[in-house]
Amino acid sequence: MLIQLTYASRISRTLVPEDLKSILAASQRNNQRVGVTGALCLSSGIFLQQLEGDRTAVNSLYHRILLDPRHRDPAILDFSEIAARKFTQWSMGSLSALEANRTIYLKYSRSASFDPYGMSPATLRAFFDEIMTNGTWLN
Repeated sequence: MLIQLTYASRISRTLVPEDLKSILAASQRNNQRVGVTGALCLSSGIFLQQLEGDRTAVNSLYHRILLDPRHRDPAILDFSEIAARKFTQWSMGSLSALEANRTIYLKYSRSASFDPYGMSPATLRAFFDEIMTNGTWLN
C-alpha cells in the first residue's frame, strides 16, 4: 500500500546552507534505497515535508526523523493512502525559500508568515500540488 505522510517540525538550531545540502544529500541517498519519495520545504525556521512510499518504509523514516536533534515540535499534519506518487522525479526534492516561492507560501498560509501547523490536510495537499507545478526547486 502506498501512503503519503506530511509533517512539520521547527528547526532546533540555526542551519546554514551547507546543513540543508547535507540533509538533502542524505535524504536522497537513504530514501532511494528504501523506495521513499518526497519533498522538503524549509521556511521561517519550519521544516515541512511530504513523504510517499510503502507504509512501513515511510513510518520507519518518520520515526528516524523524530530522533534527529535538528527537529523540535514535530507534528503529523496529514496521513493518507494514495493511488500514485506525486514526486516520481526524485527521492527527495527541496523547495527553496526564494522570493519566487513566497507568493505560493502566502497563498496557502493564514498569515504573512508561513505556518503549516495551521493548515488543513486539504490545504497542504493543494500547496504541494502547486509547488510541484509552479515552485522553484533547489538543484
